[in-house]
Amino acid sequence: MQPQMVSSFNVQLRGAVHAAAGLAVWAALTWFVPPALAQGAPATSQSPSPAVIAQPAAPQAVPGFWDPRRRPDRPDLSRLTVIRFLTETDYPPFNFTGPDGNPAGFNVDLARLICDEIKVACTIQMRRFETLVDAINGNRGDAIIASLAVTPQLRAKLDFSDPYYRSPARFVSRKDAVMAEVRPEYLEGKKVGAIAGSSHEAYLKTLFTDAQIVSFPNDDALRLALRRGEVDFIFGDAISLAFWINGTDSGDCCAFSGGPFTESRYFGEGVGIGVKRGNDVLRQALNWAMFRLWEKGRYTDLWLRYFSVSPF
Repeated sequence: MQPQMVSSFNVQLRGAVHAAAGLAVWAALTWFVPPALAQGAPATSQSPSPAVIAQPAAPQAVPGFWDPRRRPDRPDLSRLTVIRFLTETDYPPFNFTGPDGNPAGFNVDLARLICDEIKVACTIQMRRFETLVDAINGNRGDAIIASLAVTPQLRAKLDFSDPYYRSPARFVSRKDAVMAEVRPEYLEGKKVGAIAGSSHEAYLKTLFTDAQIVSFPNDDALRLALRRGEVDFIFGDAISLAFWINGTDSGDCCAFSGGPFTESRYFGEGVGIGVKRGNDVLRQALNWAMFRLWEKGRYTDLWLRYFSVSPF
């Protein structure tokens, strides 16, 4: 699998994801974000002291990327008779081959819900990730639904639907040091680990200037350092960290601290459905269908069925 980079700092959206656990996705619109989670700017000197809690709360965060104040008009769907979705072969739980040999996963089921909402025939073909863009531009498919991160480079090759999930960043600490909220002044003098050269490291160096930032070559080294107590926190992709926290590799050592960070300049615009450039009929139909699925609660039902662990 060839991951698509989520930002100009070349951080992989798909880092170290396992099929052994669920995950959650982020309600990116600010009107869905509780005030305590709307982070990213340095706090003022009047900020309260950090709250350290013995056991972190784990509420289910239901994703919502659609503004109810911007209801899309129903497009002309008469020109759509079939949508040929393309997805990739091995990125569970988003894409994988089911026991019956057919495509399965969150992206696959979302594609089927979209076709049901539009009331159009739908096919789903699995291909290697690196061949998807060429397949669309070679008219071997109509839409890519494969956790494709929207980047300026890909916008030069494809048009995209509205985002249907994104990958925020988040802090993780040992369970006996979990903070309800993380602000720059709370981490003064603390050792915070991040992957060298990543957008997460760049974000820390920009905003958490009083922390002692420790760089690691890869995820395994980063997480092992936290398990051993060699750093106080690590900062990285919340989706892959959710898998690690709730999987066996973590040894039940650690938990999320504070809320998510979603600045698109560092952590990407989100994940959308890619279509051939200029195919506005299909792009608008996809946007309309996804809004309708969210409005009816069907997107939420799908999300809860797949993602039982919230990194938010």
